[in-house]
Amino acid sequence: MGLALTRAAQWTTASSGTGKLEITPLNESLLKEIQRFVEQFSARHPQEAKHVFKEPLQWKTSLEASDFKTEYDISGASVVSHEKDRNGRPLLHLSPPLISVLSLSQLSKLLQVAKERKLKEVRACLEANRDPVVRMLGPSFATVEGEDSSVLRLLEKVRGGDPGGETEIQARLLLLLQQLDTQLLSTSLKQISQEVRLSPAAVKNEVELLKSFCGSGEKRLLKSVNYTSDYEFSNGCRSPPWRQVHGEICYLIVEPCDTDTLYITCCTAGVFLNGGIKQEGEESPYDRSGDVYKDLVSLLKAHSVHFADQINTQDFAVQEEPPSTQKIPHVESVDAEEPGQTLRAHEHQEKNAHDRARQQQLAASKPGGKKKLEPSPKWKGLGLPSPQPEAEERKKGKRTEKSTEKSAESQAKATRPDSRKKADFSGSSLPVHQSSHRTKVTVEEFSESSSESGEDEEQPERRPESNTDLPSEYWQIQKLVKYLKGGNQTATVIALCSMRDFNLAQETCQLAIRDVGGLEVLINLLATDEIKCKIGSLKILKKISQNSQIRRAIADLGGLQIMVCILDSPDKELKCLSAETIANVAKFRRARRTVRQHGGIKRLVELLDCVPDSAALTVEQERDVEVARCGALALWSCSKSTRNKEAIRRAGGIPLLARLLKSPHENMLIPVVGTLQECASEKSYRVAIQTEGMVEDLVKNLSCDNQELQMHCASAIFKCAEDKRTRDLVRHYAGLQPLVNLLGKSENKQLLAATTGAIWKCSISMENVAMFKEYKALEILVGLLTNQPEEVLVNVVGALGECAQQPANRTTIYKSGGIPSLVNLLTGTNQALLVNVTRAVGACATEPENMAIIDRLDGVRLLWSLLKNPNPDVQASAAWAICPCIENAKDAGEMVRSFVGGLELIVNLLKSNNGEVLASVCAAIANIAKDEENLAVITDHGVVPMLAKLTNTTDDKLRRHLAEAIARCCMWGSNRVAFGEAGAVAPLVRYLRSKDPSVHQATARALFQLSKGPNNCITMHENGVVKLLIEMMGSTDEVLQEASAGCVANIRRLALANEKARYS
Repeated sequence: MGLALTRAAQWTTASSGTGKLEITPLNESLLKEIQRFVEQFSARHPQEAKHVFKEPLQWKTSLEASDFKTEYDISGASVVSHEKDRNGRPLLHLSPPLISVLSLSQLSKLLQVAKERKLKEVRACLEANRDPVVRMLGPSFATVEGEDSSVLRLLEKVRGGDPGGETEIQARLLLLLQQLDTQLLSTSLKQISQEVRLSPAAVKNEVELLKSFCGSGEKRLLKSVNYTSDYEFSNGCRSPPWRQVHGEICYLIVEPCDTDTLYITCCTAGVFLNGGIKQEGEESPYDRSGDVYKDLVSLLKAHSVHFADQINTQDFAVQEEPPSTQKIPHVESVDAEEPGQTLRAHEHQEKNAHDRARQQQLAASKPGGKKKLEPSPKWKGLGLPSPQPEAEERKKGKRTEKSTEKSAESQAKATRPDSRKKADFSGSSLPVHQSSHRTKVTVEEFSESSSESGEDEEQPERRPESNTDLPSEYWQIQKLVKYLKGGNQTATVIALCSMRDFNLAQETCQLAIRDVGGLEVLINLLATDEIKCKIGSLKILKKISQNSQIRRAIADLGGLQIMVCILDSPDKELKCLSAETIANVAKFRRARRTVRQHGGIKRLVELLDCVPDSAALTVEQERDVEVARCGALALWSCSKSTRNKEAIRRAGGIPLLARLLKSPHENMLIPVVGTLQECASEKSYRVAIQTEGMVEDLVKNLSCDNQELQMHCASAIFKCAEDKRTRDLVRHYAGLQPLVNLLGKSENKQLLAATTGAIWKCSISMENVAMFKEYKALEILVGLLTNQPEEVLVNVVGALGECAQQPANRTTIYKSGGIPSLVNLLTGTNQALLVNVTRAVGACATEPENMAIIDRLDGVRLLWSLLKNPNPDVQASAAWAICPCIENAKDAGEMVRSFVGGLELIVNLLKSNNGEVLASVCAAIANIAKDEENLAVITDHGVVPMLAKLTNTTDDKLRRHLAEAIARCCMWGSNRVAFGEAGAVAPLVRYLRSKDPSVHQATARALFQLSKGPNNCITMHENGVVKLLIEMMGSTDEVLQEASAGCVANIRRLALANEKARYS
């Protein structure tokens, strides 16, 4: 199943790295096959169906508790199966919106429950679990590229153990899943082979044909056919680049004679109706709103009876051909990796040549000319060059290439009379591995990881203003390049050695090689069979590829593809040089993508296989270690891409990196730890770092003398310490003391940022906070609140916010003078810093002496102003911080009223769609409403209907604070009655069924206040509140007891009064 999902299924691309299954016929076919397999699995393979998965398959479901009948325990909105594993875990657990399933038998039953929503559930499950076999059988059965030996390992276990045991069932289940994989791949191959894909040229021809049948006569086929955009890209597409990556070619507005206007999308997979794209730039209407047809005629026949009749009878007239729109080439074709999005290059070239000729004719016939169409500024921002000047450059280049080739061949013949089997080293006679300098927009280009650096931006080319400024080395290098082009083998080797004598780290020397065509020659030398020439060429390329312009030129000339192939060479020096050069070149996205697409990741991972920590290494083993170091350097550069991280994992890189992490050599450890800290942004790597015992090695290297290595180790801990287990392991291996010691190296800002980040994440565990207090870390952190870059401040304030959850630490921050510094940071603009500093200020405000300083420095006003920030995280954090400020401020009511427009601002935040913002604002309103005058003001601002509107939520955190706010707001005027009329009472009764005790207490208090209104008592009674409250009266929580009893008493008093009135 994993292979089919990886290779056959069509996925959308997302920046987070997680995509969705596209709505295509191929995907629907695969989903139906998987659905049938799961439905029939229990009946066909009952023993395997009962096998309990290693980890549950979990996804967001559309099913509800009411959909489940027998064989399940239903409690409120949650559902658990009667079947449980040996540890007592239910094999199916629904806690809306999440569902977890631990066996195929339960999956089969779930599909029966889903009925008409079966396909939707299968889709949601697979999108949330891209490699379901890992969940079912464990990480060792992950889908990998190349040879998969998981079945052989299982069979060996079966032979050695009990044939009827767990391992045999696992083996049978794996074989069944692999059979399904084969079946799915076969089905997809058949379907793909039957598909006929549209090209821009075919669409344009069909549109031009249909335009000739439009007009105003009686026998016209259509009223009009128009493009939504007059601008045509060089690849023939008229859709914007960000839609071209989905295979879309253009959008049409067609007016039939007998029906409404049709808005049509033409894409490589076919044509279909869209939501109504009328002009460029509209985002919402791109979605498909009908079936996919193979061409425009088929779609129009299906939607226009007049068109179908006229086509069938062939009774229509051809109108005069309208003048075609001007075409300005701009963007190269969409180079999408996703299936169904490739547009053929030879079609573009033929089409462009035809259109250029046509444009010249139009320009000659119209002396006045027409307005030149300019691309949208949004497309210009992508840095996509126009290929017109490049076409001229290519023509010029071809002429130069031919003349160079002739002269080089004649020189070669003169210097080499014999024609025996020798490598020909002339730069022109070798195959020139050049690719055009055209920029290509691809799906992957927009799906790289967030760790991409500024190196990805195009660097402006710097050239001397005149030749007189060029040093002598420039001209000497150019002479050597000429020898490389025309010399024999001996001359080539001598020229390479001479070139290495120059200072190749100097930019003038680097650009001299490029300007005279030396890069092409050096890259072509890599394709020869002569080891010496390859080594000499790679040594030069390794040095000059430090230059960003050279890097891009090497990638444009196809150098990376050859270097990847050299990684298979038996010569270890060649491997090292090739890997080091790849490490230099792969500093930008396109290069990293090229390495992956040509199998470079797998080859680089294979280089890591060595014995790094042996006491006495042989000469051969030392060479292996050097090869592994160079491979790790290249992987470090490549690991900045999300897809490359996944490719490294699939190629088996994690255990090899774990082994290299035990090396005693710092030059090996730096690239290994660098790669790990880059990859630690992915959850699979964080889990592996825990389970493979890498945390101990990372902690050990925190105490080394190399600051770069310390920085990478701290950065890896920073990313991994989100997980509690990692935090515990860092403490267990005594890693907290070294982190505190590293705070003393404040002059190295990169090291300081990584260290403070690691301390912040480790501080999430209170056990670690206690040790940080013991090591005097808080005093040092407070000292770092000033004169530091923002990336350091974010982490420092985050750590203080976590530590301030303990009262003793709040006092330490106060005594160290940290409160004024924190309040000053509230005026910043960095969103992450504002989230952390509001949390820290809020935690410190719980102490009266801290609150006095915050109030004196106008900190509460600054917090209130952050409620206007557009970032929901900042809004929520500010609102949470306001709560303790109101609770602990002297004369809080007057303070709040002094903020002009402040109460209206906080009430309006109840319109937010963010759950955390709503919960925090409700908590703040509950505190504000303690003051009667403020309560009157927020009532006038409409707080009652807004709170009532939120009562249907299922979020327990919001429920708790919402109930507290309602309880407080009931104490003014007729608010109790208003809540009842707004329908807030019945949903509140349902809160008592929550599993959160804090929700029960807040709800009981709200119901007690509401029960003072007679109509509310009736509503509560009708919704069964009495039975629930009687249960609550037996609680050990005195506040809950008292509120529950008071509410029941009010309901009972109303009932007695009614009885008395009826009988009197």
